Formats: sequence, C-alpha cells, structure tokens
Amino acid sequence: MKKVFLFLTMVISLAANAQDKYLTRNAKVHFDATSSTSPEKIEAINNQVISIFNTQTGQYEFSISMLSFEFEKQLMKDHFNENYVESTKFPKAVFKGSIQDVAKVNFAKDGKYPVVVKGTMDMHGVKKEISANGTLTISGGKVIASSTFKLLLSDFNVEVPKLVSDKIAKEATITVDAAYNKM
Repeated sequence: MKKVFLFLTMVISLAANAQDKYLTRNAKVHFDATSSTSPEKIEAINNQVISIFNTQTGQYEFSISMLSFEFEKQLMKDHFNENYVESTKFPKAVFKGSIQDVAKVNFAKDGKYPVVVKGTMDMHGVKKEISANGTLTISGGKVIASSTFKLLLSDFNVEVPKLVSDKIAKEATITVDAAYNKM
C-alpha cells in the first residue's frame, strides 16, 4: 500500500510540474559564417535540437549536437566538425538561461511577445554569457520561439586558419526556430 501511495504521489507531482513545461526535440538552428569575401555560402542547418522551457520560471535550455549540422557540401561539414568545432572532443553546445520578464507573456492568449533571453552558452569547451532578443508566438495553445543573434567565433576558441580567414566571417549569425509542445 505504501508503494502504491508513493507511486501515485510521484505521478501527481510530475504531472503538476509538467504543466508549465514545454519541449521540442526538433528545433532548428541555422548557422551562417559567410563573409562578404566568401566564394560560397558557409552555412548549415540542424533540425535535431532539443529544447525545454518552463513558462512559470522562464528557465530555458537548448542542447545541440554539433555533428547534426548539415552543410550543402560534405567537405564543409567535415571541416566544420574536424577543424573548427572539433565535434569528437566537444560533441554538443548547450545553452542554459532564462526568458527575462516571462510573466509579461500570456501563454493563454494568442499573440507575439518580444522577449530577451539571457544565459550561458557552453560551446567548444568555453562558457560565455550571452543575451539575445527573440519572439514567443502563442497560437492555439502552441508556443513557437524564434531568435537571431551573433556569436563571435573567437569567443569560443574556434580558430580559423589564416589561409581562409578572409573567407569565413569572424562572427557567425545564428537563427533559432523552435515549435514546442506542452509536456
């Protein structure tokens, strides 16, 4: 009887906590390091990004497998993973932070809400505080988050060889689109 009671208490507790949490396993992250002197586009997309956030606290997390970025050319993907982000040594990038003033977002009302997300990006063995503007779109109970921001590659010890340094932007543009489902 004690085990049944303990189990029911855990289930009720998890259900109560999950009411404020949203999850996606297929958020999209677009990476663009094309410079004005690049002979071709240096960009990739990753459709296998996991993210969770809590509507009550504003806590927000992303986990990005570096090997899941898809480039137009296999050689670019190889260089990205082997020479730049060193995916075998640093297999993922993780962002942990929060949506500032999350209480201003009415998750029960359809609309677009501008937000600021602040937190720590852990990538390539470096943790750095970042802040980005974004939008939360509420539509029919669904939540869609979007943001575009820039990351300075040198901030994360991503070294670009001098031979190609004029062909790769020093600052990458990152675009995030995530459609969440309630947990």
